[in-house]
Amino acid sequence: MYKILSELNKYDEPAKLLKALAHPTRLCIVAGLMGGSCNVNKIKDCLDLPQSTVSQQLAILRSQGIVDGARNGTEVYYRVINEKAKELVRVLLGENPALFE
Repeated sequence: MYKILSELNKYDEPAKLLKALAHPTRLCIVAGLMGGSCNVNKIKDCLDLPQSTVSQQLAILRSQGIVDGARNGTEVYYRVINEKAKELVRVLLGENPALFE
């Protein structure tokens, strides 16, 4: 029992990943970005959400190392960089979860 308790910290990263993907909007964003990179305007239009909401959710995903953004002029294009997140989304939503086409 003591050995298990001392090893709880190995569950911290997987729990953070699950927590970040647990919100429907964030899960949807990750699923959509699995089809390729996309900017905030396209994501907000596809999800019919305010730009501020999309930006806030992307900030959470970035802080957890799930997505990353690359600047192209004045726009930032986001993509999924975390392979475990991709695996989880495929398990949850199937092999072809991309939404932003």
